[in-house]
Amino acid sequence: MLETGKNKKLLSQINVTPFVDVCLVLLVIFMVTAPMMQTGVDVKLPQVEAGEVSADEEPLVVVVTSARRVFIGSRAIAVKEIKTELGARQSKGRMVLLKADETVPYGVVMAALSEIKKAGIEKVGMMTEPLDEKGR
Repeated sequence: MLETGKNKKLLSQINVTPFVDVCLVLLVIFMVTAPMMQTGVDVKLPQVEAGEVSADEEPLVVVVTSARRVFIGSRAIAVKEIKTELGARQSKGRMVLLKADETVPYGVVMAALSEIKKAGIEKVGMMTEPLDEKGR
């Protein structure tokens, strides 16, 4: 309360409106940008009808692109290096997901899968996209 004259009192309330405005703006920014924050290498996955795979911990993802390049995370490696790379990451008990582009020949995918198995990985899954409404 403010009074005029000798007995002036200060207003002792905090105005939270600017704080709420900033929080709402930040919330909108995060909601818009979060779907764009996908990490990794983009590949066009085949569409099949399959169930989801559950894992106790975050699985390692081995990606084979349409150009037949192999990635673990964002690091490009040769197919023959998959075994040593997975061994270096001490991934023996972890699940490994193979994410291959649908245009990659079967032999290239099987070579990558063979190297994953040679590394001693027991739990291997293959990533796909769910079928759309048209059945494809």
